[in-house]
Amino acid sequence: MEIRLEGLTKIFTDKTGKETVAVDNLSITIPSGKLVGLLGPSGCGKSTTLFMIAGLHKPSGGKIFFGEDDVTRLAPEKRGIGLVFQNYALYPHMTVRQNIMFPLENINIKRQEALELVDEMAKLVGIEDQLDKKPAQLSGGQQQRVAIARALVKKPRVLLLDEPLSNLDARLRLQTREEIKRIQRETGITTIFVTHDQEEAMSISDQMVVLNFGLEQQMAAPQEMYNKPKNLFVAKFLGNPPINILDGKVKDGKVFIGETFVVGSTKAKDGNYVVGVRPEDFKADPNGFEIEAIDTEHIGRDTMIRFNVGDVQIRALVDSDAVDDGSHHHKLSVKKNKIHLFNPEDGSVVV
Repeated sequence: MEIRLEGLTKIFTDKTGKETVAVDNLSITIPSGKLVGLLGPSGCGKSTTLFMIAGLHKPSGGKIFFGEDDVTRLAPEKRGIGLVFQNYALYPHMTVRQNIMFPLENINIKRQEALELVDEMAKLVGIEDQLDKKPAQLSGGQQQRVAIARALVKKPRVLLLDEPLSNLDARLRLQTREEIKRIQRETGITTIFVTHDQEEAMSISDQMVVLNFGLEQQMAAPQEMYNKPKNLFVAKFLGNPPINILDGKVKDGKVFIGETFVVGSTKAKDGNYVVGVRPEDFKADPNGFEIEAIDTEHIGRDTMIRFNVGDVQIRALVDSDAVDDGSHHHKLSVKKNKIHLFNPEDGSVVV
């Protein structure tokens, strides 16, 4: 089921009459059968967008289409959605079986068929041996699976997940996001996944949409977005450790930091730019520029070297085997085509 948002806008008004634009003229198409992550910092509009798609928030403007159906004014229960909240919202007095079956009770499905659907969903999410337990007897990851099974049992057209992993510890988050990806692949259901965690989004999304202040910053496949950020905000938001950002200039096809420090070449015209280089895009190079490390940290196969250019500290993540442990002086270069140049006025990408 393709989901299309056309000029979607949401404005909240407080008691004093002050208006806040939570989502601003958002127009994106979410392909059928794909898992798409809505990503951005707190307050960027991602959950508001999800709730408008679900029908829980009424848009201030724009339209929402499921396929060719305009669902903008349709009630949530008539949209054919499955929704998983951050806190799972399981009924504590019901068993797992009863929780999963609950959405079927009001749609005239015979009990035997309903039980078969529950068994099918429980097997899909891997909790078929937990059906007689109460939610309090389950781990956080198991509760999450119950919530997903309950959302899927009605065979919805669209699955919506709002920060579904935020209440889990690091190990369970990793395990559960792999499960979500598996479930989505097996069902082929169009899924929208809201998160503020870039690693989470990049690991399971077919495509990501990065939002900031309610505005779309970029929509692309995760690796494409990482390698070719559309603007400075996206470049800075993605990446851990974060991208190095410096003031620089281009002169005669060379990228300078300061007056003498050359980090690479470019086809951009001469002028002043914001220069971005990701730490992992440095490499040890006997023919490179010489730096003096102010700190060196070994991280298994990689070594993090921190050094200053002027008053700006730079991180370089290089192969440990290529670094002389006994020296504070190293020669580095930037990998080919790995320098990002941004317009200093509006942050748009230049190269």
